[in-house]
Amino acid sequence: MTAGSHHHHGDELCEPGLAVYTRALRDGHVSTATAAEAPCLIDIGLLHPAIENLDRLEPVAPAVVLQRLLRLSEDRIAHERRRGQRMADVFEPLIRLGSGHATHEDTPALRILSGKRRTGQAIEEAMAEGRRELLAIQPHDSHVSRRPDILEGAMERDQAFLDRGARMRALYQHTARHAPYQRARYERLTGDVEARTLDEVTDRLIIVDRTVAFIPASADRTLALEVRHPALIAYFVNTFDRLWRLATPMHPQAVEQATLNGITPRQHAIAALLVEGHTDADIAERLGMNVRTARVHIAKLAATLGSESRAQLGYLISESGILKTGDAVR
Repeated sequence: MTAGSHHHHGDELCEPGLAVYTRALRDGHVSTATAAEAPCLIDIGLLHPAIENLDRLEPVAPAVVLQRLLRLSEDRIAHERRRGQRMADVFEPLIRLGSGHATHEDTPALRILSGKRRTGQAIEEAMAEGRRELLAIQPHDSHVSRRPDILEGAMERDQAFLDRGARMRALYQHTARHAPYQRARYERLTGDVEARTLDEVTDRLIIVDRTVAFIPASADRTLALEVRHPALIAYFVNTFDRLWRLATPMHPQAVEQATLNGITPRQHAIAALLVEGHTDADIAERLGMNVRTARVHIAKLAATLGSESRAQLGYLISESGILKTGDAVR
Protein backbone atom coordinates (compact mmCIF):
# COMPACT_ATOMS: atom_id res chain seq x y z
CA MET A 1 0.00 0.00 0.00
CA THR A 2 1.47 3.34 -1.01
CA ALA A 3 1.21 6.52 1.00
CA GLY A 4 -0.86 8.06 -1.77
CA SER A 5 -3.48 5.33 -1.47
CA HIS A 6 -3.63 5.34 2.32
CA HIS A 7 -6.70 7.41 3.17
CA HIS A 8 -8.95 7.40 6.22
CA HIS A 9 -10.13 9.75 8.94
CA GLY A 10 -7.25 11.49 10.68
CA ASP A 11 -7.77 10.02 14.16
CA GLU A 12 -8.71 6.50 13.09
CA LEU A 13 -6.38 3.51 13.45
CA CYS A 14 -6.63 1.35 10.35
CA GLU A 15 -5.80 -2.36 10.21
CA PRO A 16 -2.29 -1.89 8.73
CA GLY A 17 -1.63 0.85 11.26
CA LEU A 18 -2.81 -1.33 14.16
CA ALA A 19 -0.53 -4.17 13.01
CA VAL A 20 2.55 -1.93 12.74
CA TYR A 21 1.83 -0.16 16.05
CA THR A 22 1.36 -3.51 17.81
CA ARG A 23 4.69 -4.69 16.43
CA ALA A 24 6.39 -1.47 17.60
CA LEU A 25 5.00 -1.93 21.12
CA ARG A 26 6.14 -5.56 21.20
CA ASP A 27 9.65 -4.98 19.78
CA GLY A 28 10.19 -1.48 21.13
CA HIS A 29 10.67 0.00 17.64
CA VAL A 30 10.07 -0.48 13.92
CA SER A 31 12.03 0.61 10.88
CA THR A 32 10.97 3.61 8.81
CA ALA A 33 10.43 1.22 5.89
CA THR A 34 7.95 -0.80 7.94
CA ALA A 35 6.19 2.34 9.14
CA ALA A 36 5.76 3.43 5.51
CA GLU A 37 3.00 0.80 5.27
CA ALA A 38 0.93 2.97 7.62
CA PRO A 39 1.96 6.64 7.40
CA CYS A 40 -1.05 7.53 9.54
CA LEU A 41 0.89 6.38 12.63
CA ILE A 42 3.25 9.33 12.38
CA ASP A 43 0.38 11.72 11.52
CA ILE A 44 -1.57 10.62 14.60
CA GLY A 45 1.57 10.69 16.73
CA LEU A 46 1.80 7.01 17.65
CA LEU A 47 5.39 6.72 16.40
CA HIS A 48 8.33 9.12 16.64
CA PRO A 49 11.98 8.91 15.48
CA ALA A 50 14.48 7.44 17.92
CA ILE A 51 17.08 9.99 19.10
CA GLU A 52 20.02 7.63 18.61
CA ASN A 53 18.87 6.29 15.21
CA LEU A 54 16.64 8.31 12.93
CA ASP A 55 15.92 5.25 10.77
CA ARG A 56 14.08 3.67 13.70
CA LEU A 57 10.69 4.72 15.02
CA GLU A 58 9.64 4.16 18.62
CA PRO A 59 6.04 3.88 19.85
CA VAL A 60 4.39 6.47 22.06
CA ALA A 61 2.58 4.96 25.06
CA PRO A 62 -1.05 4.14 24.10
CA ALA A 63 -2.45 5.89 27.18
CA VAL A 64 -0.68 9.12 26.22
CA VAL A 65 -2.00 8.96 22.66
CA LEU A 66 -5.52 8.17 23.85
CA GLN A 67 -5.61 11.17 26.16
CA ARG A 68 -4.39 13.44 23.37
CA LEU A 69 -7.01 12.14 20.92
CA LEU A 70 -9.76 12.50 23.52
CA ARG A 71 -8.77 16.14 24.07
CA LEU A 72 -8.89 16.73 20.31
CA SER A 73 -12.32 15.12 20.15
CA GLU A 74 -13.57 17.30 23.01
CA ASP A 75 -12.21 20.38 21.26
CA ARG A 76 -14.07 19.46 18.06
CA ILE A 77 -17.31 18.94 20.00
CA ALA A 78 -16.92 22.30 21.72
CA HIS A 79 -16.21 23.94 18.35
CA GLU A 80 -19.36 22.42 16.82
CA ARG A 81 -21.43 23.59 19.78
CA ARG A 82 -20.13 27.13 19.37
CA ARG A 83 -20.84 26.94 15.65
CA GLY A 84 -24.38 25.72 16.34
CA GLN A 85 -24.96 28.57 18.77
CA ARG A 86 -23.74 31.10 16.18
CA MET A 87 -26.14 29.65 13.62
CA ALA A 88 -29.01 29.83 16.14
CA ASP A 89 -28.16 33.45 16.90
CA VAL A 90 -28.23 34.31 13.18
CA PHE A 91 -31.49 32.50 12.41
CA GLU A 92 -33.47 33.46 15.52
CA PRO A 93 -34.47 36.94 14.25
CA LEU A 94 -35.11 35.48 10.79
CA ILE A 95 -37.45 32.88 12.28
CA ARG A 96 -39.37 35.59 14.11
CA LEU A 97 -39.57 37.60 10.89
CA GLY A 98 -40.78 34.59 8.87
CA SER A 99 -43.35 33.50 11.45
CA GLY A 100 -45.67 36.29 10.36
CA HIS A 101 -45.96 34.67 6.92
CA ALA A 102 -46.17 31.07 8.07
CA THR A 103 -49.20 28.88 7.39
CA HIS A 104 -50.91 26.77 10.03
CA GLU A 105 -48.53 23.94 9.13
CA ASP A 106 -44.77 23.98 9.66
CA THR A 107 -44.11 21.68 6.70
CA PRO A 108 -44.57 23.24 3.22
CA ALA A 109 -47.21 21.69 0.97
CA LEU A 110 -44.73 21.60 -1.93
CA ARG A 111 -40.95 21.36 -1.75
CA ILE A 112 -38.33 20.95 -4.48
CA LEU A 113 -35.64 18.36 -3.76
CA SER A 114 -32.40 18.83 -5.65
CA GLY A 115 -30.34 15.79 -6.54
CA LYS A 116 -31.10 12.07 -6.49
CA ARG A 117 -29.24 11.62 -3.21
CA ARG A 118 -31.37 14.25 -1.42
CA THR A 119 -34.53 12.77 -2.93
CA GLY A 120 -33.54 9.31 -1.73
CA GLN A 121 -32.90 10.65 1.76
CA ALA A 122 -36.31 12.35 1.86
CA ILE A 123 -38.05 9.13 0.78
CA GLU A 124 -36.14 7.12 3.41
CA GLU A 125 -37.09 9.65 6.09
CA ALA A 126 -40.76 9.48 5.09
CA MET A 127 -40.69 5.67 5.14
CA ALA A 128 -38.93 5.66 8.52
CA GLU A 129 -41.82 7.72 9.92
CA GLY A 130 -44.50 5.77 8.00
CA ARG A 131 -46.66 3.24 9.75
CA ARG A 132 -49.54 2.35 7.42
CA GLU A 133 -48.98 2.17 3.67
CA LEU A 134 -46.65 2.68 0.73
CA LEU A 135 -48.04 3.05 -2.80
CA ALA A 136 -45.47 3.13 -5.58
CA ILE A 137 -45.42 3.39 -9.37
CA GLN A 138 -41.99 2.41 -10.66
CA PRO A 139 -41.52 2.65 -14.45
CA HIS A 140 -38.53 0.92 -15.95
CA ASP A 141 -35.39 3.05 -16.05
CA SER A 142 -32.34 1.59 -17.79
CA HIS A 143 -30.13 4.20 -16.13
CA VAL A 144 -31.04 3.23 -12.57
CA SER A 145 -28.16 1.55 -10.78
CA ARG A 146 -28.49 -2.19 -10.10
CA ARG A 147 -25.54 -2.29 -7.71
CA PRO A 148 -26.03 -5.12 -5.19
CA ASP A 149 -25.30 -2.87 -2.21
CA ILE A 150 -27.96 -0.34 -3.28
CA LEU A 151 -30.54 -3.05 -3.96
CA GLU A 152 -29.79 -4.71 -0.61
CA GLY A 153 -30.16 -1.37 1.17
CA ALA A 154 -33.57 -0.85 -0.43
CA MET A 155 -34.59 -4.36 0.61
CA GLU A 156 -33.67 -3.69 4.24
CA ARG A 157 -35.56 -0.36 4.21
CA ASP A 158 -38.69 -1.91 2.70
CA GLN A 159 -38.64 -4.94 5.01
CA ALA A 160 -38.33 -2.64 8.04
CA PHE A 161 -41.39 -0.76 6.78
CA LEU A 162 -43.36 -4.00 6.42
CA ASP A 163 -42.20 -5.24 9.83
CA ARG A 164 -43.95 -2.25 11.43
CA GLY A 165 -47.26 -3.67 10.16
CA ALA A 166 -47.52 -1.43 7.09
CA ARG A 167 -48.51 -2.63 3.66
CA MET A 168 -46.85 -2.08 0.27
CA ARG A 169 -48.44 -1.92 -3.19
CA ALA A 170 -46.22 -1.44 -6.26
CA LEU A 171 -47.04 -1.02 -9.96
CA TYR A 172 -44.57 -1.81 -12.74
CA GLN A 173 -44.59 -2.32 -16.48
CA HIS A 174 -44.94 -5.91 -17.66
CA THR A 175 -41.23 -6.04 -18.50
CA ALA A 176 -40.43 -6.01 -14.77
CA ARG A 177 -41.61 -9.63 -14.65
CA HIS A 178 -38.47 -10.68 -16.50
CA ALA A 179 -36.00 -8.77 -14.30
CA PRO A 180 -34.21 -11.21 -11.94
CA TYR A 181 -33.74 -8.60 -9.22
CA GLN A 182 -37.50 -7.88 -9.20
CA ARG A 183 -38.43 -11.54 -8.91
CA ALA A 184 -35.89 -12.00 -6.12
CA ARG A 185 -37.21 -8.90 -4.37
CA TYR A 186 -40.77 -10.18 -4.03
CA GLU A 187 -39.61 -13.67 -3.14
CA ARG A 188 -37.65 -12.27 -0.18
CA LEU A 189 -39.96 -9.55 1.15
CA THR A 190 -42.35 -10.82 3.83
CA GLY A 191 -45.52 -9.16 5.04
CA ASP A 192 -48.44 -7.39 3.37
CA VAL A 193 -46.71 -6.70 0.04
CA GLU A 194 -48.02 -7.09 -3.52
CA ALA A 195 -46.87 -6.06 -6.99
CA ARG A 196 -48.88 -5.77 -10.19
CA THR A 197 -48.00 -4.83 -13.76
CA LEU A 198 -49.48 -3.02 -16.77
CA ASP A 199 -48.36 -2.41 -20.34
CA GLU A 200 -47.81 1.25 -19.41
CA VAL A 201 -47.71 3.14 -16.14
CA THR A 202 -47.49 6.81 -15.28
CA ASP A 203 -44.22 8.46 -14.32
CA ARG A 204 -42.62 7.58 -11.01
CA LEU A 205 -44.83 8.11 -7.94
CA ILE A 206 -44.29 7.22 -4.28
CA ILE A 207 -46.96 7.86 -1.63
CA VAL A 208 -46.32 7.22 2.07
CA ASP A 209 -49.24 6.92 4.51
CA ARG A 210 -51.36 9.03 2.14
CA THR A 211 -49.75 12.13 3.63
CA VAL A 212 -46.64 12.72 1.50
CA ALA A 213 -45.86 11.93 -2.14
CA PHE A 214 -42.78 12.19 -4.33
CA ILE A 215 -42.87 12.80 -8.10
CA PRO A 216 -40.18 13.81 -10.64
CA ALA A 217 -39.77 17.55 -11.18
CA SER A 218 -37.42 17.38 -14.18
CA ALA A 219 -37.03 15.15 -17.21
CA ASP A 220 -33.66 13.79 -16.05
CA ARG A 221 -35.03 13.15 -12.53
CA THR A 222 -32.33 15.24 -10.89
CA LEU A 223 -35.14 17.26 -9.29
CA ALA A 224 -38.11 15.86 -7.39
CA LEU A 225 -41.21 17.40 -5.87
CA GLU A 226 -42.22 16.50 -2.32
CA VAL A 227 -45.99 16.95 -2.09
CA ARG A 228 -48.00 17.25 1.13
CA HIS A 229 -51.06 19.08 -0.16
CA PRO A 230 -54.13 16.96 0.77
CA ALA A 231 -55.94 17.60 -2.53
CA LEU A 232 -52.95 16.54 -4.60
CA ILE A 233 -52.34 13.49 -2.42
CA ALA A 234 -55.98 12.45 -2.88
CA TYR A 235 -55.60 12.85 -6.66
CA PHE A 236 -52.45 10.71 -6.70
CA VAL A 237 -54.08 8.00 -4.60
CA ASN A 238 -57.12 7.96 -6.88
CA THR A 239 -54.87 7.61 -9.94
CA PHE A 240 -52.97 4.77 -8.30
CA ASP A 241 -56.17 2.95 -7.29
CA ARG A 242 -57.55 3.12 -10.83
CA LEU A 243 -54.35 1.72 -12.33
CA TRP A 244 -54.14 -0.92 -9.60
CA ARG A 245 -57.60 -2.29 -10.48
CA LEU A 246 -56.56 -2.56 -14.14
CA ALA A 247 -53.20 -4.21 -13.40
CA THR A 248 -52.30 -7.90 -13.42
CA PRO A 249 -50.80 -9.60 -10.34
CA MET A 250 -47.15 -10.35 -10.96
CA HIS A 251 -46.63 -13.96 -11.99
CA PRO A 252 -44.68 -15.30 -14.97
CA GLN A 253 -47.53 -16.57 -17.16
CA ALA A 254 -49.79 -13.54 -16.93
CA VAL A 255 -48.83 -11.58 -20.03
CA GLU A 256 -47.08 -13.74 -22.60
CA GLN A 257 -49.84 -16.19 -23.57
CA ALA A 258 -50.80 -15.84 -27.23
CA THR A 259 -54.28 -14.71 -28.24
CA LEU A 260 -56.48 -16.65 -30.61
CA ASN A 261 -55.14 -14.75 -33.60
CA GLY A 262 -51.49 -15.29 -32.63
CA ILE A 263 -50.89 -11.80 -31.22
CA THR A 264 -49.46 -11.74 -27.70
CA PRO A 265 -50.57 -9.09 -25.19
CA ARG A 266 -47.11 -7.48 -25.51
CA GLN A 267 -47.51 -7.24 -29.29
CA HIS A 268 -51.05 -5.92 -28.84
CA ALA A 269 -49.69 -3.07 -26.69
CA ILE A 270 -47.04 -2.31 -29.30
CA ALA A 271 -49.63 -2.37 -32.07
CA ALA A 272 -51.72 0.24 -30.28
CA LEU A 273 -48.73 2.55 -29.98
CA LEU A 274 -47.69 1.99 -33.59
CA VAL A 275 -51.10 3.07 -34.82
CA GLU A 276 -50.79 6.22 -32.70
CA GLY A 277 -47.58 7.04 -34.60
CA HIS A 278 -45.00 6.47 -31.88
CA THR A 279 -41.38 5.79 -32.80
CA ASP A 280 -39.52 2.65 -31.76
CA ALA A 281 -37.74 4.62 -29.03
CA ASP A 282 -41.03 6.01 -27.69
CA ILE A 283 -42.57 2.55 -27.64
CA ALA A 284 -39.58 1.09 -25.81
CA GLU A 285 -39.66 3.80 -23.14
CA ARG A 286 -43.41 3.59 -22.55
CA LEU A 287 -43.41 -0.20 -22.29
CA GLY A 288 -40.22 -0.43 -20.24
CA MET A 289 -37.94 -2.26 -22.67
CA ASN A 290 -34.88 -1.42 -24.70
CA VAL A 291 -35.21 -0.37 -28.33
CA ARG A 292 -33.73 -3.61 -29.63
CA THR A 293 -36.37 -5.69 -27.82
CA ALA A 294 -39.13 -3.39 -29.06
CA ARG A 295 -37.94 -3.86 -32.65
CA VAL A 296 -37.90 -7.64 -32.23
CA HIS A 297 -41.55 -7.54 -31.14
CA ILE A 298 -42.42 -5.22 -34.02
CA ALA A 299 -40.76 -7.61 -36.47
CA LYS A 300 -42.73 -10.54 -35.05
CA LEU A 301 -45.94 -8.54 -35.27
CA ALA A 302 -45.18 -7.63 -38.88
CA ALA A 303 -44.48 -11.29 -39.72
CA THR A 304 -47.75 -12.40 -38.09
CA LEU A 305 -49.77 -9.85 -40.07
CA GLY A 306 -47.80 -10.33 -43.30
CA SER A 307 -46.53 -6.75 -43.44
CA GLU A 308 -43.63 -5.76 -45.68
CA SER A 309 -43.19 -2.15 -44.50
CA ARG A 310 -43.79 0.10 -41.51
CA ALA A 311 -46.55 2.00 -43.31
CA GLN A 312 -48.25 -1.22 -44.33
CA LEU A 313 -47.97 -2.56 -40.79
CA GLY A 314 -49.99 0.35 -39.42
CA TYR A 315 -52.66 -0.23 -42.06
CA LEU A 316 -52.83 -3.98 -41.40
CA ILE A 317 -53.11 -3.42 -37.66
CA SER A 318 -56.09 -1.14 -38.21
CA GLU A 319 -57.74 -3.55 -40.66
CA SER A 320 -57.08 -6.69 -38.61
CA GLY A 321 -59.36 -5.68 -35.75
CA ILE A 322 -56.83 -6.82 -33.11
CA LEU A 323 -57.12 -3.52 -31.27
CA LYS A 324 -60.84 -4.06 -30.83
CA THR A 325 -60.47 -7.57 -29.43
CA GLY A 326 -57.23 -7.17 -27.49
CA ASP A 327 -58.90 -6.20 -24.22
CA ALA A 328 -60.86 -9.42 -24.18
CA VAL A 329 -57.74 -11.57 -23.99
CA ARG A 330 -56.15 -9.71 -21.11
